[in-house]
Amino acid sequence: MPQHIKPYANVLETIGWTPLIRINKVARGIRTPVFAKAEFFNPGGSVKDRIGLAMIEAAERAGKLKPGGLIVEATSGNTGVGLALAAAVKGYRCIFTMPDKMSQEKARLLRALGAEVIITPTAVPPDHPDNYIMKGRAIAAAHENAIFADQHYNPVNPDVHYHTTGPEIWEQTEGKVTHFVCAPGTGGTVSGAGKYLKEQNPKIRVVAGDPVGSIYTDYAKTRQQHDGAPYKVEGIGGDKIPTSLHWDVIDEWVVVSDKDAMQMARRLSREEGLFVGGSTGVNVVAALDVARQIDDPKALVVTVLADTGERYLSKVYNEEWLRENQLIDDERLTVGRLVAAKTGDAPALIHVAPEASVRQALNLMSTYNVSQLPVLDGADGVGAISEQALMARAIGQPKILDSAIRDVMDPPFPVVDSESPVALLTTLLSRTTPAALVRRNGKVMGIVTRYDLLHQLAGIR
Repeated sequence: MPQHIKPYANVLETIGWTPLIRINKVARGIRTPVFAKAEFFNPGGSVKDRIGLAMIEAAERAGKLKPGGLIVEATSGNTGVGLALAAAVKGYRCIFTMPDKMSQEKARLLRALGAEVIITPTAVPPDHPDNYIMKGRAIAAAHENAIFADQHYNPVNPDVHYHTTGPEIWEQTEGKVTHFVCAPGTGGTVSGAGKYLKEQNPKIRVVAGDPVGSIYTDYAKTRQQHDGAPYKVEGIGGDKIPTSLHWDVIDEWVVVSDKDAMQMARRLSREEGLFVGGSTGVNVVAALDVARQIDDPKALVVTVLADTGERYLSKVYNEEWLRENQLIDDERLTVGRLVAAKTGDAPALIHVAPEASVRQALNLMSTYNVSQLPVLDGADGVGAISEQALMARAIGQPKILDSAIRDVMDPPFPVVDSESPVALLTTLLSRTTPAALVRRNGKVMGIVTRYDLLHQLAGIR
């Protein structure tokens, strides 16, 4: 089908009418079809492009924003991008406040689009002056010809999804959609699109995903606001109750962990070619859960691919960050990677030759602060020595310091392949076997000790 067959007056005209794409491999074994609205096709890379332009145009119509004015917003990043794109075309300045848990890519992108970005602490109460929303309101109030876009409480937010996202889904599915699954942040997408779809067919069920730690699910059940807990997924969930979230539209809530969300986002990238962020992981995990429970090939579940994974290269797609935050399984961690991750100034493999003297070996161990050394003859491990054993013998027999290592060495350390799983070391290493040599392509490339293994298991770097 031909697309974009006519030129556009500016980039803002390309917002909306994003593709609806079937989820295949990660939905294998589920009979209910699952489709996803690929909002990263918007020019700013996220669903928030829709509300950025709409909120600015609404402020213009109301006379609140005049030429040369200032747009201020509290954003997790994506709404800021949508606002900044529209502001660049229309000639406005932007200042955005952003919590410090958001990825570096988002802040850099906003600055690249000409905005000023002010980073605020995440771990403060919603009513604290340093909270990113409170800070944004204060900045807007201090400037003339300025608006606070206020996506969490701006009625334009759900309204634009009622008039665009909802109708697009209805038309793209030919009215066959039976379930709409979307995790709310401000709540605009799930509220606006969900309302429109239910008006077309009251039998459609709207399901909200929610990260563990958000207060939304508990509030939906009790209508009482309690404290939330920190979580890593960006842009969805919350610790306040926004008016853009219309609770009566939502029929069901599905809670998703950070780990499941991150792993699903990575699977979508690897298995579906859909490069997305963590909030999309929540959406798809929840959508698959709904589809699995329905178990009906005649039903049709639609969810949202909220934004592009390019915003999360330092987090969702950074294994070290995932590992530090215990969001990745390390079953596939290999011995070779464990050796490569070792830090310090020492060479990867410190060893002695059989003809070296005990004195030389002790000096070497002292220099690099190691307690055992392999004895290598060419590429082969022929023995091992330990500082404790050598020192004990040297104290009683000082002449041994000038003896050759081959005369005093212990049996060699075992050898493991670099591609072996780290779990192998837990059964191999012991008090009597304190280290193992690591071989790659037939060559010894490093050594791993009980100390190294302990640090890995404890998450110490």
